[in-house]
Amino acid sequence: MAFLLEHLAQTLVVLGIACLIVEVAVLGFATFVPFFLGLSLVISGGLMYAGMLDQTWLTALWFNALVTTLLAVFLWKPLRRMQDVTDNKEVTSDFAELTFTLEKDLNADSRIFHTYSGIAWQLKSKQPITAGTEVKVIKKEVGAFWVEPN
Repeated sequence: MAFLLEHLAQTLVVLGIACLIVEVAVLGFATFVPFFLGLSLVISGGLMYAGMLDQTWLTALWFNALVTTLLAVFLWKPLRRMQDVTDNKEVTSDFAELTFTLEKDLNADSRIFHTYSGIAWQLKSKQPITAGTEVKVIKKEVGAFWVEPN
């Protein structure tokens, strides 16, 4: 414990970096509290190391409580907005290039399955397709291939 008191600035920086690593690597930046605390610990450790703050536990406690609160107040909404941005772009994969010949007629009411890679995929189409037509997969959903004539 005496070692930590003698090297309080370095201890705070190391604890801050550990909090940031846990937030990003373990929690996936899902919660912000360890992020705010980690930033606060790094800032206070840096200021103590530079001699701008007294190197006492009481100073560290109060400064970190204040800075963590301020960071949370000012950064919460921008970080939340950053998390809410989603990309709705469809992902292309090897399924999109799959072509095969229909064995039965396909329409909106039919329940036709095609086995691919050991899984029976239900086939769907926006238009009726007759048996014997070569089709290609244009979209995939859970358990279903959307196809159109090739």
